[in-house]
Amino acid sequence: MIIDFHAHIFPDELAPKAMYQLSASINYIYTAVNDGTVSGLLQNMDNWGIDCSVIQPVVTKASQMRKANEWVAGIRSERLVCFGSIYPLAEDYKSAIDFVVALGLKGLKFHPEYQGFLVDDPRMLRMYDYALSKGLILLFHAGYDPAFPPPYKSSPRQFAHITEEMRGGVLIAAHLGGHDQWDDVESYLVGRNIYLDTSMGFEYFPHDQFTRIVRQHGADKILFASDAPWSNAQTEMEQLLALAIPEEEKRLILGGNAKRLLGI
Repeated sequence: MIIDFHAHIFPDELAPKAMYQLSASINYIYTAVNDGTVSGLLQNMDNWGIDCSVIQPVVTKASQMRKANEWVAGIRSERLVCFGSIYPLAEDYKSAIDFVVALGLKGLKFHPEYQGFLVDDPRMLRMYDYALSKGLILLFHAGYDPAFPPPYKSSPRQFAHITEEMRGGVLIAAHLGGHDQWDDVESYLVGRNIYLDTSMGFEYFPHDQFTRIVRQHGADKILFASDAPWSNAQTEMEQLLALAIPEEEKRLILGGNAKRLLGI
């Protein structure tokens, strides 16, 4: 079973505007592989042999929370597992998290750049701790984002701090722990209680460094992901499969670890 742990989609009526705005914000440096809709993603999945994708919404306004979470809850299927999203630094974060839990969503996606917060802000730590206590998985954008200038609001060093402050639960840092910060991933994150997803990765990080991180961090804490629609999952899979990594470890990365975390 192949699971893409990091994908984005939008309601049909919002997708054209969202895709245009997001593409323009990054000066079109990434070419989208679909139109940002549910059907567009499912067509890619059919073409590329992906059994399941994990949808990662990002709300950028408090007013979006209820509608966005209800929408992802409504599109769930055997092929689409959905996380929720809450607005960071909200005083009523417990009720927002409780709402996500009540909808049956599997986790929360945080994007420090688009949502405008430092990933290890003490006010966020209390939010993470409460969400983890409710059994939610937390997935974070990590490192460089082409739509924003440095300094970035997340880094491997900050994620290391978060792992020290949390009392268990599942944390995932996207882009192999910090896009374009992989030396720091090796210095600060390898061996810690945090999962790393491979999204937007194989075209950018050195493959020998990825192999080294897998060996040192453990293949059981690496999740295949594409960041669809911004990366071609088929190409990402092909590059992973070509690496000098044991076949059993490739199976864990491509879906075994995700099945375990998601309980599917």
